[in-house]
Amino acid sequence: MPASNPTLISPRQFPALFAARATDSHKGSFGTLGVLGGGPGMTGAALLAARAALKLGAGKVLVGLAQQPSPWPCDPLQPELMLRDADSLLDEPLAYTAWTAGCGIGATDHAAGLLTRLLRQRADAALVLDADALNLLARGALAPAWGAGVVVLTPHPAEAARLLGCDTARIQADRPAAARSLARRYGAWIVLKGAGSLVCAPDGRCQRNPSGNPGLATAGSGDVLAGMLGALLAQRLPVEQAVPAAVWLHGAAADALVSQGVGPIGLTAGELADAARQLRNQHKQVADF
Repeated sequence: MPASNPTLISPRQFPALFAARATDSHKGSFGTLGVLGGGPGMTGAALLAARAALKLGAGKVLVGLAQQPSPWPCDPLQPELMLRDADSLLDEPLAYTAWTAGCGIGATDHAAGLLTRLLRQRADAALVLDADALNLLARGALAPAWGAGVVVLTPHPAEAARLLGCDTARIQADRPAAARSLARRYGAWIVLKGAGSLVCAPDGRCQRNPSGNPGLATAGSGDVLAGMLGALLAQRLPVEQAVPAAVWLHGAAADALVSQGVGPIGLTAGELADAARQLRNQHKQVADF
């Protein structure tokens, strides 16, 4: 029997995204996210992910930069973030509820070692693997030894092609089939990015995202999405809501900015998190969307 066509993502699927917070909440109520990335020359990738996670509501966000020593004692734009070098972050005796890893981490043996260490010690914390982590996985420098806990892979078409050992044209020729193949091969949730990004569950159920515009075709946009995914998973949204919610909200933030005259030309990745935060805080009835 042929696989069914992807269903369309609707915000009605994820009421948890818009739920009001309890009045007795504290920062521990909303999880702890570790962001592992930001090798030399790519510090911004990790910071974009971490800033997005903070503004999407994660209770605490710690950043481990794959540089020794850490180039900054703190993020001057978001001093709420806790910066470390990557090894020190992995030494932290904290109960992380989710991790986002790979954003700008590099393709070195050191990067592969850091990611391997993370896989060994993450326990059942949710894990989002993005960017360089996917390329290390594709070339065999990182083993898919996930263990327990949710795993989300976020390839763009070229990264998906590397993961499947084919060319990008084949991915684009049948994107749903590619997403399902990735989900089956890696036993993970897949976000296949691009126009009409696809979300595929490990069991092959596939959804297509209707939000977004060409403003998202800019450096750092994927890092922001990875941070948003990590934030929602850290806050313990059910994975079947968290993954499509982050993808939809990422696109909806770009749409909101364009409606305000910001872009699509010249829209920057750093502008997305504030727009996404505003959408989440509107607390509209889902039926309004």
